[in-house]
Amino acid sequence: MKYLLTVLLFCSLMQGENLLPATQALPDAPSQRPFWTLENKIGFGALAGLVAADAITTQRGLNQGMREANPLMRPFVTRGSAGEAVGSAIGFGAGLGTVYLLHHTHHYKAERITMRLMLGVETGVVVNNIVAIQR
Repeated sequence: MKYLLTVLLFCSLMQGENLLPATQALPDAPSQRPFWTLENKIGFGALAGLVAADAITTQRGLNQGMREANPLMRPFVTRGSAGEAVGSAIGFGAGLGTVYLLHHTHHYKAERITMRLMLGVETGVVVNNIVAIQR
């Protein structure tokens, strides 16, 4: 009988605990990493500069009689600087969207790797354009 009363006492204490008002605020849930970190701001700024340099060097190369090698960008760049601007904006937006999608799905390492790959490839394209123009 003593054990039964002890169990009932503990059960009633536990049920009564649920009825007490919460006096302390609940801790905040862990938040996501912010997307616009200093690293991403610098990375996208550098990418925007490289895309602009690619557009300028591509137009100079076309004026010297060269041909656009990228078949996806060819319809844009043959329309002059306005078409080049549209194509560059689409490419930059696709890069931004890819990195944001990786961030949103919590693939933070893949986000950083993708950003650095885009910077490296775009740097290579600009250097290739400069070398081709100077020949």
